[in-house]
Amino acid sequence: MISLRARSVAAIGALALLAACGGVGNRGTTSGFVSGDGSITRVDAADREKAPVLEGEGLDGKPLSTADFAGKTIVVNLWGPWCAPCRAEAPALEEVASEYASKDVQFIGMLTRTKDPASAIAFNRKFGVSYPSFTDQGGKLELAFNDSLPTTAIPTTWIIDAEGRVAARVIDKVSASTLANLIDDVQKSTA
Repeated sequence: MISLRARSVAAIGALALLAACGGVGNRGTTSGFVSGDGSITRVDAADREKAPVLEGEGLDGKPLSTADFAGKTIVVNLWGPWCAPCRAEAPALEEVASEYASKDVQFIGMLTRTKDPASAIAFNRKFGVSYPSFTDQGGKLELAFNDSLPTTAIPTTWIIDAEGRVAARVIDKVSASTLANLIDDVQKSTA
């Protein structure tokens, strides 16, 4: 016989699994997957909030900080190797990261809800992701955006301008062309 405590733990685990790729609500899906809504938020330069300085450990176990990239446009992508939209957008993110590396743009991943970094390292190898990622098991880094543009789903991508302010956010997978256009707009608006 399964104890009440074991059933409670199993129920909590099932709820966590259902919420694994998203935020609030079940936007009409029947599989339990909560997708992003595809919204793109652009913030006028005069209205941008200071971006959080993200500090923590990278997938390689070494310290990682967005402060190390001050003066660059920073693209932060919240992801998990278990997330289907994250797998779908990974090639586009790497394409734009490579294309914009010489244009003062730094990509950084923010791994979430993944206990074993080995699966994330394998994901990056499979999809050719070359930029660093934070490990954010507790969600502390993700929550740091609550004062500017919080997220409601995974994946979410933020663009931080060269002055260290949150300039844009995409809630859902992003295409290479959309991301490139957003980066161009952000860089033009802070030039």
